[in-house]
Amino acid sequence: MPAFHLDLTACHQHLVRVRLSHTPSRSCLRLSLPSWTPGSYLIRDYVRQLEGLTVRQGGRTLEPRRLTPSRWQLELPSLEPLEIHYAVLATELTVRTCHLDGDHGFLALAAVALELEGERWTPHRLQLSLPTGWQAFVPLPEAPQGDATGAEGGGWLARDFDQLLDTPVEAGPHRAHAFSVAGVPHRWVSWGSDLQGRDPVDADPRWLKDLEQVCLACCRLMGVERPAADHYLVVLHLTDSGYGGLEHDLSTVLQFGRRSLGRPEGRRKLLQLAAHEYLHQWNVRRLRPAELTPYRYDQAVVVPTLWFAEGVTSYVDQLLPHSAGCSTEKEVLEDLGADLSRYLLSPGRRVQSLRSSSEEAWVKLYRPDAYSPNSQISYYLKGAVLALVLDLHLRRVGACLPQVLRELWASHGAGGRGYRDVDLIDAFARHAADLAVLLPQWLNSCDDPPLQAYLADVGLRLEPQLAPSQELGCRLEPGAAGLKLQRVVRDGPAERAGLAVGDEWLALDGMRVRNVDDIADLLRPQRPLSGHALLFCRDGRVRTTTLLPEAPAVERWTLDLDPASGEATAPQRQRWLTLEVP
Repeated sequence: MPAFHLDLTACHQHLVRVRLSHTPSRSCLRLSLPSWTPGSYLIRDYVRQLEGLTVRQGGRTLEPRRLTPSRWQLELPSLEPLEIHYAVLATELTVRTCHLDGDHGFLALAAVALELEGERWTPHRLQLSLPTGWQAFVPLPEAPQGDATGAEGGGWLARDFDQLLDTPVEAGPHRAHAFSVAGVPHRWVSWGSDLQGRDPVDADPRWLKDLEQVCLACCRLMGVERPAADHYLVVLHLTDSGYGGLEHDLSTVLQFGRRSLGRPEGRRKLLQLAAHEYLHQWNVRRLRPAELTPYRYDQAVVVPTLWFAEGVTSYVDQLLPHSAGCSTEKEVLEDLGADLSRYLLSPGRRVQSLRSSSEEAWVKLYRPDAYSPNSQISYYLKGAVLALVLDLHLRRVGACLPQVLRELWASHGAGGRGYRDVDLIDAFARHAADLAVLLPQWLNSCDDPPLQAYLADVGLRLEPQLAPSQELGCRLEPGAAGLKLQRVVRDGPAERAGLAVGDEWLALDGMRVRNVDDIADLLRPQRPLSGHALLFCRDGRVRTTTLLPEAPAVERWTLDLDPASGEATAPQRQRWLTLEVP
């Protein structure tokens, strides 16, 4: 049985010292470090943080031969037990990397654990050495008392290498808060504090109760009585301004900004993030795309159905707290409206289809640059928009999205059978036959689905709000010498004037500009749409161009009740917003 011992006592060096003990069964042994972690579709090359790899067997040091940057081969002189030693630099605080300092340690084990060829499906042992006063929070069963695996102060057992990699490790002088969901034990662990320096649970006595209700709403959505996991760990990293989460079979890790939590909508947004990751224990982790069954840790895999895995989850994560009684109709409509506005203001939706967004996740979504908004659309965002359309389309014929989720869980998720694109289309078409044609069109087209028509079914409409100034087709921020171009909209006035990201504006119509207010008067909506002489700097050279603004563009969209519908649509809207099954 491969056994990992992770020493976190060198926390001020940010080094995790690893000892992997193993008794080989073959004389040629290959080792590899994963290149990515499930749930985050980007080749991260974790080997960048690995150092000092050495192998010892029977009192001698062996030299591994490197086959690729993250794969090695060992020729063994015997089948005696061996130890592999190395260290991992843990300096990056995200939910998919490692971070170790004097306050806490967090390990995404895909960045730490070497895979031994031929041992992927065998049990693995995990043990930790921690600084004084720390404890570890690990969502694995403990090693049985008296078993050899419980040596050196105990440890944990993973049924195989996949479960080991699916195990986040949080450690520090924290304390856990216990709660249960349908009788299943859960733990909540926070690292970091709110703006007043408090543990979020201590600051909010209703937090765990509301979280329990959200978790129960996830169970109701999936049509099950209990969570998919038989125990569950939630880890929160409360940082200055972070946001994100990563799902696991038996746990989730959340990152949220304390400043955001301090805002009026902050608590609701954190509940939505928790709902998103909690629902993933079904959709994504167990109800999984076939292309990810099993995972291939050394390579990117094209997954055409990420729009369903993440988009559907992103859609319902705003409705789940409302279904649980933790937010009002007004609040959930504000949140849905904000997402729809963000979608409609994304020029990249006219360039990249939803299917392409899913297929290109590895090279686009997680590698954004200043021009990305012009050429791509997030499968999270457009996937959520399509999920909304699908839900309302199904409700026209007496069905709904929750029914499709439940049926897919029964046919694919519960038995670990991976689904493909055709399985999803068939699942929707069983309830509405026209979706056999419409759904592929919506996935492959860059046109918007008919949002307004579906929203009208529930008494809603999207209303445009114009910007208070003429449109320049760019985003500006203060720079060292003037205003700096942060973003240029494709086919907009700035691009037509030959401007590029990074250009610094020095003067407009002969007047010095240092902030956006300096140009506001020239761009008032009532002024004529005339050309303006722009002096700007690029690569150390001062240049000139003529900038011709356009009429004010839509600044945002709001999701409002349609007065023409009156109260007639209120019951249907309530059933939709609470995820009620017809």
